[in-house]
Amino acid sequence: MKVIFNYNNVFFSFFYDDNSLCVHRSREFAMNYVYSGEMILDNGGEPIHVGKGECVFIPRDHHITMRKQSCNGERYCGIFLSFTRNFLREMYGRFEQYRVPADTPKLDAGVIKLPKTAEIASLFASMTPYFDPEVKPQDDFMQLKLQEGLLALLHIDRRFAPTLFDFNEPWKIDIMEFMNQNYMYEFTLEDLAHYTGRSLATFKRDFKKLSDLTPEKWLIRKRLEVAYALMKEGGKKIVDVYAEVGFKNPSHFSTAFKRQYGIPPTAVSA
Repeated sequence: MKVIFNYNNVFFSFFYDDNSLCVHRSREFAMNYVYSGEMILDNGGEPIHVGKGECVFIPRDHHITMRKQSCNGERYCGIFLSFTRNFLREMYGRFEQYRVPADTPKLDAGVIKLPKTAEIASLFASMTPYFDPEVKPQDDFMQLKLQEGLLALLHIDRRFAPTLFDFNEPWKIDIMEFMNQNYMYEFTLEDLAHYTGRSLATFKRDFKKLSDLTPEKWLIRKRLEVAYALMKEGGKKIVDVYAEVGFKNPSHFSTAFKRQYGIPPTAVSA
């Protein structure tokens, strides 16, 4: 079981068991602080272990797998600060001293484990009373905490400024290329539009030019085709395949598979 409170883009999360593997794609830049327990992040390289009292920076539009779990007898509790584009635009207007030369390099893409600075420690220590669901902070107070988080990043590395204060609109990217690479993840239509650099209306119009199927049906067909190949050619079992291709449970997978192929997956699986 998990409980998450959102106070003006500051999220307090509690995980009461270790069934907390999730695929996450943050639309905005973010800081994730571990108050207790442990978080393990996988973004395609070496896993990043984030323990009690540690914090990471997560880039905007970054795909990452998170596992939040107990450690040393303590359940996972964390605080997640989300820096929206509108918030960063406002702060850019205020923080003139952090405007760096145009040729200042940006940070490399990827999650960054942040150093343990006094600013980060004091910021999150001041927020721990709000783990109590009976104590609700005011929005303007949470706005100040977001500002503190932003300043903490800007003090760590000057490359955070050109990274965070980049307001260029995203270019359109190839819809089918994106969906073929990310078919296994749980996206809404709004997510697909956002990550391919389109409005929802434009995404629907562009997708219609590429397929006779709706995006939802295209994703199901794609997942089933990959699952079929994994079982038929790769010798994998149903229990190993259904989650890998993006189905939430084997029952849903079996029903969809039989609808598409006319046979149950057990007829294909070893």
